[in-house]
Amino acid sequence: MDKMHSRQVHLDFHTSPAIKNVGGAFVEEEFIAALKTGHVNSVTVFSKCHHGYSYHPSKANEMHPGLKFDLLFAELSACKKAGVLAPVYISAGLDEKYAVKHPEHLVRFSSDQTPDFSAPGYHLICFNTPYLDTLINQIKEVVTVYRPVGVFLDICDIRPCRCPFCVASMKEKGYDPGNDADAYKHGREVFFRYLETVDKAVHGIAPETEVFHNAGRIPFCDRDFTKYDTHLELESLPTGGWGYDHFPMTASYSRCLCKEYLGMTGKFHTTWGEFGGFKHPNALIYETSLSLALGAKCSVGDQLHPSGKMDASTYRLIGKAYALVEEKEEFCQNVTAVSDIAVLSNDYPTGANRMLLERKYLFDVVDRYADISGYKLVILPDNVVCGGGLAAKLREYLQRGGRILASGSSGFDENGLFLGRGDLKLLRQNENKPNYMRPVSEKGFVNGVTEYHMSTDSYLFECKGFDVVAYGVDSYFNRTAEHFCSHRHTPADTGSRYPGAVLSDNVGYICWNIFEDYASLGSLHLKELVCYMADRLLGDEKTLTVFGMPDRGIVTLMKQGERYVNHLLYAHTSLRGRNTEVIEDVVPLYNIKEKIKTDRTPKSVKLQPGGENIAFAYDGKYVSFTVPKVYIHQLVTIEF
Repeated sequence: MDKMHSRQVHLDFHTSPAIKNVGGAFVEEEFIAALKTGHVNSVTVFSKCHHGYSYHPSKANEMHPGLKFDLLFAELSACKKAGVLAPVYISAGLDEKYAVKHPEHLVRFSSDQTPDFSAPGYHLICFNTPYLDTLINQIKEVVTVYRPVGVFLDICDIRPCRCPFCVASMKEKGYDPGNDADAYKHGREVFFRYLETVDKAVHGIAPETEVFHNAGRIPFCDRDFTKYDTHLELESLPTGGWGYDHFPMTASYSRCLCKEYLGMTGKFHTTWGEFGGFKHPNALIYETSLSLALGAKCSVGDQLHPSGKMDASTYRLIGKAYALVEEKEEFCQNVTAVSDIAVLSNDYPTGANRMLLERKYLFDVVDRYADISGYKLVILPDNVVCGGGLAAKLREYLQRGGRILASGSSGFDENGLFLGRGDLKLLRQNENKPNYMRPVSEKGFVNGVTEYHMSTDSYLFECKGFDVVAYGVDSYFNRTAEHFCSHRHTPADTGSRYPGAVLSDNVGYICWNIFEDYASLGSLHLKELVCYMADRLLGDEKTLTVFGMPDRGIVTLMKQGERYVNHLLYAHTSLRGRNTEVIEDVVPLYNIKEKIKTDRTPKSVKLQPGGENIAFAYDGKYVSFTVPKVYIHQLVTIEF
């Protein structure tokens, strides 16, 4: 059962000690009115900020010198009257007041690093110093006095620190402080000691209090990292440098970690700390709708003015998005994603994520620990090392009828055999770079059969029983001072040809690091090759097919009890300024045709949240229907 609220605000309050009369304009009724205007049902309020000060009387810390009353209590009281949840924020890894007093406790990534306080900004503090005791006392005080529903601890991560305390403890344990691997291992131990200490401090007092440790990211393939988080908050501000592709990728991984999660965007034009910056409402409507479409709850970042006065424009903006979220909530609770494909990677797979989103595949991003038995296709992008247990898992998956599409060096063992099989063998890395790909057929390639530029590493291989989908073609020579042709790279030597992409009944292999190439250059033919091979492997097992949706459109399918919930989203993005991707104008889409595989006859297909029935056909295998209009976000339910 879902516990998290869907309409949250993260209310930053990092306030300089040089500012006077902090909170002087706070008025309970105005605070409540802003939350109601914003349709907010949870707001994270501050105990302690990055400057290091508390916003309440404290024996464990120093109250902000410009504050004359208990602002935290006032906010919590207002939230209680408004029926709004109020988790409490505590800055863990940054405390500038403490950092200035104890520079010897700062994180040092090299032993000779010295702190520089000459420029404005914050300094990371090491959890392997006496600071941890100070922090724990601050946490205990907040939990004891205020008993919050949740605690949000910020700037918490694994740090390969070489401060005097870490160097001493590394030497004591027999680690080499000069070795990066040892420093990371020690940093991980320090981080987990911090997590355990915080867990005991909070739950020893208030077992019901939820806790989240924010690192700005969910690390890939480190399942223990989130062990002490009761839920996940996925920080992803599209205009703040993350981009609009980032959240779908992190959500597609995080939803496989079996915890509730939310998508945290911001109301800002750019990112955190921006006073006076605002998105267009259409952008925030799209971003919150995207969270819902990916099974997440919503959080919007704001920053309270030092006066304590809520900005009315901000909450009118948030309210335009959250009013729509509120209407859709019943269709977005207790859902599970329907996914045909698992992208099994070493790290977040940017290129694969973009390809699959653009071509409307249903997919999860998974790590080597995931259960892959239920997926129809597993993609191994570029350089996935498949030794030991992972190789055995993948072989078993194939034996049970699964299908794998691999690229680059993924899946090959130390003998060059693909998952230990003798029918696909890697010979060596191709020294010719860049080179070319020539498809056997024009099917799937809008520009037909020709030599297509491939920019990344590739491999020579031999295979038996595979169909060649595309050939590799070398250039005349690698580009050097003695050998170069034209402005960029040497053209194809059309007399050179060897297998480049091949297919069998259950395995596809592409010899290039094609997903890295797509993340870097985004060339159309890279996506065309991957998707052609994925479609061949999936055959008629593909759950969802969409017609007429632009590449920037996103389609997802969720299972909610006895019905499917289908999300369609589209927004046009533009680059503004130096490199800020924004959404402003809305381009509606009309008559989007869909086909969804199901073994049952639907009772109805409806547009939500209005409940309008639309015509559908069922042929015994697929339900087909047309969505008349998509204006940013359209929900469709298929009822059984």
